[in-house]
Amino acid sequence: MKRKVILFFILGLFFSSILGCDKFNFAGKGKKEVKVIPVPTVQVKGAVIAKVNNIAVGLGDLNDEIEAYNASVPVDRPELKVSTKEQKISYLKNEVIRRLLIYQNALDKGLDKNEEVKQAAEKNKRDLLVMQDIKEITQNIDVSSKDVEDYYNTYKEQLKEPEERQISELVVGSEQEAKDILIQLLQGADFATIAKNYSKSPSAKSGGDLGFIQRGKKSAQFDAAAFSDSLDAGKISSIFKTPEGYSIIKLEAKRGGKQKPLSEMWDEIKRGLVFLKQQQAIEDLIGKLSRDAKIEVYEGEIK
Repeated sequence: MKRKVILFFILGLFFSSILGCDKFNFAGKGKKEVKVIPVPTVQVKGAVIAKVNNIAVGLGDLNDEIEAYNASVPVDRPELKVSTKEQKISYLKNEVIRRLLIYQNALDKGLDKNEEVKQAAEKNKRDLLVMQDIKEITQNIDVSSKDVEDYYNTYKEQLKEPEERQISELVVGSEQEAKDILIQLLQGADFATIAKNYSKSPSAKSGGDLGFIQRGKKSAQFDAAAFSDSLDAGKISSIFKTPEGYSIIKLEAKRGGKQKPLSEMWDEIKRGLVFLKQQQAIEDLIGKLSRDAKIEVYEGEIK
């Protein structure tokens, strides 16, 4: 249904801004003869809020279309959304009614019998039927509490918040130079000053400060030293070799790495498991249908 509404809405982009002044007088002074144009029967959703000749517009239909429109509005342009009663009335008049007038004019010309229109309508119908079938296949799929708990317990470590560590580094070209610098640091020399004076890393200009980083930012050797459980905040590592040279680091601070309780992750895990089960149900169906179907692919014709 939502896709149908979105497709209907896209056609409305042809018309003027929905939030502008009314383009027509819909006051309806005096009685006019209703032009009867045969149109496909569509059930009106909700209370009738307008009629264009013999086509009624339902409140539910209008709200569905406005919801689809609002979902398409960029997050940085919230003022474009339709929310007030006055904006909804403007949308009804300047989008829905104008579009229905053109629609009826097209029917009057017999454009619904145009071969391109018929083909496009059939393709749209095919897509809508696929979406409806998928909805029916997946709508009742659920997961048990045990499924959620088992997933949490199995992947508890991977579900931790990413740990970040604030690291300062210095890198020199030889092991002997690194040993001399380490002695100075152990004797109380300022790490930032030493890094600025001796490190060949780009971070030297900031005293070796890399800020807060996660695993994987640098080499495996670096991660092994920087994220070692034995390295406490304020402490200096031993010398280690990296692709850049001989390195020494200082752990400035730690943050993150906490394990969220199951209660905080319940909904997220459940949504993920339901999605996976839905995908599996679709794949199982496609597999069964494929085995029973005659499928021919003419790859040579694809250019």
